[in-house]
Parts: sequence; structure tokens; C-alpha cells
Amino acid sequence: MELEKGASAHTLRAYRTDLSLFFSEWNIRPEAVELSDVRAFTAMLVNKGLKKSSVGRTLSTLRSFFKFLNREGHTDLNPARLMRSPKPEKKLPGFLTVDEAFALIETQETSGFRALRDRAILELLYSSGLRVAELSALDMDDLSLREGMCKVRGKGKKERLVPVGSKAVSALRAYILERSLLKRSLRGRADRKGKNTPAGAAAAQDGALFINRSGTRLTERSIRRVVVQCARKALAGRKATPHTLRHTFASHLLQAGADLRVIQELLGHSSLSTTQKYTHLDIAHLMDVYDKAHPLAGEE
Repeated sequence: MELEKGASAHTLRAYRTDLSLFFSEWNIRPEAVELSDVRAFTAMLVNKGLKKSSVGRTLSTLRSFFKFLNREGHTDLNPARLMRSPKPEKKLPGFLTVDEAFALIETQETSGFRALRDRAILELLYSSGLRVAELSALDMDDLSLREGMCKVRGKGKKERLVPVGSKAVSALRAYILERSLLKRSLRGRADRKGKNTPAGAAAAQDGALFINRSGTRLTERSIRRVVVQCARKALAGRKATPHTLRHTFASHLLQAGADLRVIQELLGHSSLSTTQKYTHLDIAHLMDVYDKAHPLAGEE
């Protein structure tokens, strides 16, 4: 999964967890597993109250694992091949209105390292629809502010270029200036205390775009915390995450008439079916507008 398919650390962790659960419940060797074992395991997951999406992911893990064993000659059959995943519930992604998105960003402070960094994070998430892992992995070299472009490493280590809006470019320029001042301060501290100090090690990490006050790359968890806290303050307690801003980016593009294929490319979706969920959002938006605007829409 890691070497041949370029799977992310999150995917590897999920596969490892699924396989550990299966083989801890069924204490048998992989080549002895039969369809009845997989069916009984699936029933156990359903009885435990797991979501259909979680059950489906676990079955996908087992199918991939046994397919690999079969390909490598360790098993004769794939016992999970005939098991169909349960149809997941159609859950429409949450997103912000245009006014809410503007309020979230415009109410942020505009001075100081942390405030400018947090605003740049919000602007870039909304401007370019990045995943939180993609944002965390960005390096300084990935940005071309003059051209308004950003190079992103997505799932499966696939690279794509995405545009960066003028507002996001301005926010990034302001943050990068503060970032350079912080880096200079950290390097000076490291020179005084010696290169082997934690400050010296942090100062040497010049590549990461979004960093904390110690000079180290912001983690995905830290970025989520930033967005949640900013949303709680700006949107009267409403919860919003980096993924909410990604959905908002796609929904607003679709509402403005953007082509679905273009949105697919910008989001880095390998399949158009993944992007098509936003058409449901757009229909819901249209119906809402219709109900509010049409003279006869509200009559019984």
C-alpha cells in the first residue's frame, strides 16, 4: 500500500487497524479464511452499531488484503471478493454561505505572527479547496505568489497545480513577512545557544510554509484547531473545520456556474462520482432560493 500505491499514513493506519481487528476476532491464518468467516465478521460489525461507511471500509481492506495474498500466491481464492459493501447513507457535506465564509475570514485580526498565519490558513483553504493534510505539507517552494499558483501533493502523492485568489495572495504575503522575522529571530537564538539546541533544530527547518512559534511545521491537528477556534469566535459558536471550507469552496464554485470537471481537477478527486455530491448541494441551494423568492412557493 505504501510503496506501490503511495497510500497516506492515515490510510495505512486504517488498514492496519481493520486487519488487526479481523485477525484478533478470528484467530486463524489468512490462507484458512473462508467466505463464512468474512460474512460473520461483517455481521458482528453491524451488530456493534458501526456506520455503514466504516463497515464498507473494513470490507474494502479485507478485499484488498486477500487480493494481494492471492496475487502473491499465498492463497487460492479471495474469500472477501463476493461480499458486497453496505450502501452508505447519502450524507451531504456541510458548507458555509458566502456571507458566513466572508465573516469567518474578515473578522480575524490582521497584526501579529499568529493572527496573520491563521488568516492566511483560512484564506488559502477557502481560495483553493485544499485538504488539511495538503495544507500542512506545503513548503515555501510550493507557492508562486506572483503567478497566483500553488503546487499541491494530494492523495497517492499525486501533484496538481491550483490557483490562489488575490485575497489569499495578500494574506500569504503578510504572513510570510512575519514568518521570515520569526525565522531570523530563531536563527539568532540558535547562534547564541549553539546549533544543537531545539531552537537551532527548529530554525533549520526552513521549508515548511505554515509553522508555529518554535519554527516547526504545523500539524494537521493544529490546523484543525485553528479553524475550529476561528469559526467559533466569528460564527457565533458554529462548528467549521478545514473540510467545511473545502466543501464551501466547491459549493460556491458550482453555484457560480463552474464546470464539474474543473471542480474535480481543483479538488484532486480521482473519480467524478466523488465530486458529483456537490450537485446535490447545488440543487438544495436552488430549491431554497426558489422557496424564498417565488411568490407561490410558500402557499399550501
